[in-house]
Amino acid sequence: MLNPKTYYYVHTGHRIGLDRFRRACTIMRLLKDVDITLLCSDYRIAQIASEFGVKKSVGVDVVRNIPQIANHGDRLIFDSSEANPNMLQDMRAYFSRFVRISDDANDKKEEDEFLISPYLEGEGILNTLVIDEKYFINEEKIIDISFFFGDDDYDKQLEKNLSLLDGVDVDLLLGFYYFFDYEDMLKEKFERHYEFEEYDDVIKKSKILITSSHQAVLENLASGGKPIFVQREDYPEDFLEIFKKLNIPIVQNYQNSQLLTILKARKIHEYYKVEHNNKKLVDFLKVSLNL
Repeated sequence: MLNPKTYYYVHTGHRIGLDRFRRACTIMRLLKDVDITLLCSDYRIAQIASEFGVKKSVGVDVVRNIPQIANHGDRLIFDSSEANPNMLQDMRAYFSRFVRISDDANDKKEEDEFLISPYLEGEGILNTLVIDEKYFINEEKIIDISFFFGDDDYDKQLEKNLSLLDGVDVDLLLGFYYFFDYEDMLKEKFERHYEFEEYDDVIKKSKILITSSHQAVLENLASGGKPIFVQREDYPEDFLEIFKKLNIPIVQNYQNSQLLTILKARKIHEYYKVEHNNKKLVDFLKVSLNL
């Protein structure tokens, strides 16, 4: 294939949030000089991707539809845990260059692929976390404590577990996928709230961020904040080991007492800095994709 195209597939949607999507947008902005088409498993996200700096985006519904857009010999960055081993092997054979992003500490790199992982190291692997450049610029922290549950709450887990925040004065950052009636209820519960479009400002300007979004944790930490991670019962625990290494406090099972204890100790709690590896990331991707 003389002129292979480059695609980036990301699994995102109203049941899994936008963490992978935000990571994809970060990588595509870093590779701004490369012609990349973003393939989203959610049509709604594909429609608004341009607001995140993505020039080309297409909704593909399910991962099996990727070959309907991409051709044999094209290049693919793949950020999803949907595919089984057989499907991944087919992709490695279908694409001339295949870069996979994994959050699984028990994963392993296969032949004919390159891997980005916060856990693994070795040939053809980049050990890094993906965080946008804009979060490494510290801004004045004018919000004492903010709370961001995430960009998805299809089953209204937040409403069921609002007791987590008992006794805590917080500003609420609304997510992207809240239904209209649910959003109105949350606005009534929280005197100070921010719309989805204010995400960047809230993340960068919060002294303390309480969130169940692992990407928001990393972004707030990079910007000089003190994040607290809430591990959702319905979410995988892929980032717990990383957060422990960064000394990020973790709340399990929506325990209010655990959160209050963490907040009481916040002045003496020491966070570790997250590495700024974006130059390595760009270099790795350009070599891996043969750009």
